Amino acid sequence: MFETLPMPLDALGAAPGGLDEFRVTAPGEIATLLRRLYDGNAELNLHAGEGVSVAATVWTTDAGRGSIGFSVDAADPALNALLESDEVVAVGYLDSVKVQFDLSRLMLVRGARACVLSAGYPREVFRFQRRSAYRVRPLLRGQPVARVRHTDIAEMQLALRVLDVSIGGCALLLPEDVPPMQVGGLINQVEIELDADTRFHVDLRLQHVTSLNTDANGVRLGCEFVRVDPAAQRALQRFIDQTQKRGKLLSLG
Repeated sequence: MFETLPMPLDALGAAPGGLDEFRVTAPGEIATLLRRLYDGNAELNLHAGEGVSVAATVWTTDAGRGSIGFSVDAADPALNALLESDEVVAVGYLDSVKVQFDLSRLMLVRGARACVLSAGYPREVFRFQRRSAYRVRPLLRGQPVARVRHTDIAEMQLALRVLDVSIGGCALLLPEDVPPMQVGGLINQVEIELDADTRFHVDLRLQHVTSLNTDANGVRLGCEFVRVDPAAQRALQRFIDQTQKRGKLLSLG
């Protein structure tokens, strides 16, 4: 499966409104979310800093005892680093919602049939709508671009049109005469220029490639933002808010 990255809580918390709209603290709601992860056998990533990630599914939840267990691969080389980390985040999807929560008190239990990673029961869970729910299309009068390096051809620099953007990622148009790019690949130091006032650098992870209509002369690259600094987050949120407002005004005109 593709690696699902945690949302940057520090950056989002610095934005107007903070994290309150995303935070779930009611025990009943937390239990429901965890139960849905369990019932759906949802694929999760357990993250412990740069380069340390373990694939997992929910094995069991017990709010009364304050514990949650994950089924993991005992042969995963990242397990030891995960167990030694002080900061571990679980993240995955429930339909169109990204679910994320911190883990503590990690302990690996090896059994005859399964390997279970035990952790403390989360006191809060964060829910974030999948990128498509918040995306906006830049207005036609602008020419938003992303200046990227090709995933497989290091010397190839590209200026790709931004089709849509959200707080979590963007879609780019890859022309048909450009060689395909590697799905799952990380593209470092991409310069995103949405308008004269919104320009920032960010790493992108190419999540999927989809075909467009025959008139588009290219394919759509669905990308997730990686390691976005707080200033870029605020600028991006302003751009999204302003674009939504302008779009509403145009629709009323």
